[in-house]
Amino acid sequence: MAVMNFGGVEENVVTREEFPLEKAREVMKNEVIAVIGYGVQGPGQSLNLKDNGFNVIIGQRENSKSWDKAVADGWVPGETLFPIEEACQRATVIQYLLSDAAQIEMWPTIKKHLTPGKALYFSHGFGITYKERTGIVPPADVDVILVAPKGSGTSLRRMFLEGRGLNSSFAIFQDATGRAKERVIALGIGVGSGYLFETDFKREVYSDLTGERGTLMGAIQGIFAAQYEVLRANGHTPSEAFNETVEELTQSLMPLVAENGMDWMYANCSTTAQRGALDWWKKFRDASKPVFEELYSEVACGNEAQRSIDTNSKPDYRAGLEEELRELRESEMWKAGATVRKLRPENN
Repeated sequence: MAVMNFGGVEENVVTREEFPLEKAREVMKNEVIAVIGYGVQGPGQSLNLKDNGFNVIIGQRENSKSWDKAVADGWVPGETLFPIEEACQRATVIQYLLSDAAQIEMWPTIKKHLTPGKALYFSHGFGITYKERTGIVPPADVDVILVAPKGSGTSLRRMFLEGRGLNSSFAIFQDATGRAKERVIALGIGVGSGYLFETDFKREVYSDLTGERGTLMGAIQGIFAAQYEVLRANGHTPSEAFNETVEELTQSLMPLVAENGMDWMYANCSTTAQRGALDWWKKFRDASKPVFEELYSEVACGNEAQRSIDTNSKPDYRAGLEEELRELRESEMWKAGATVRKLRPENN
C-alpha cells in the first residue's frame, strides 16, 4: 500500500501497478464470487470480474426483469446464473449488491449462508453503519469488506471497456480469516478500479449520501433549475437557457476540469469568464455551505437513512418514484435537453 499526498494530507492508496491483476487472480483463484442483485452495480462489477478471469456467478430472483437482463448479458441459468439462495450456497464471497431496502428484506435469507470463512462484500456502507435500523449484523466468523466504485455501474463497465478505471474506496469492517485485506484489494482490482483509497464503512456512507444529495445529483439539479428559470424569466429561449446552463458545462467545461483541474479550466477560458468566476464562486459557496452542513448533520444522525428506509420499503414506492421522475423528465428544462441531445452532431 502506497502513501500519497493529497493537498498536504497523506492517505493510503493501492494502485494497479502495486497490486496487478495477475496478483489479484492468484489471491482469488480458489474463490467463487456470487454477485447478489443485478441492478445498479451488479452488471458492471460482475462482467468486469468475469472478463478479468475471476470465477463469478449471479444470484437473482427467477422470472424477474433482472434475471432476464442477466441472461441477455450472457449469464447461463444453471451454470453461472442461479436463484439467490443457491448462489449463496455455492459462493465463498457474497457480493451483496441489492438496493439498501432490498438488503434489509433479504438479510435473513443471506445470513443463513454466511458460513465460517466466507466473505460478505458491500459496495455501500449503509446496511452495516445503520445496523440498528437495518438489522444487518453479520456473524463474527466471516470477513466483512467493502469496495465502493465512485460512480455508477454503467460508468464502471464503460470505462473498463475503454481500458480505463473508475476509482474506488475500500474498507474492512471485520477480518475473521486474516485474509480480508488481500481479498478486498483483489476484488477492488478485479472490478476495474483505477486506484483504491482506504476508508471505513461509516465514512463511506456519510460521504456517499452527502455527495448524492449534494453536488453529484441533488445540488446540481437545484442549481441547474435555478439558473435556467432565471434565464427563462428574463426572456431567454429554452435552447439558449439549456445550453448556457447544462450543455456547455457537461460537454465543454467539465471535461477540462477532469483533465487538469478547475484552475486549469479557468486558465483556458476567456478573461471575462475568469474574472466573473473568480468574483462569484465564493458567494455561491457561502450561500450553499449552510445547506451542506444541514445535509451532513441529517446524514450523520441517521435521519436520511431512516427516510430512505421508510420510503423505499413502501409497496408502492416504485409508482411514487416514477411520478417524481416523470415530473423531472417532463420539465421544460429537460425537454429542451432531450432536443439539444438529438441535435448533437454524433446523433445526426
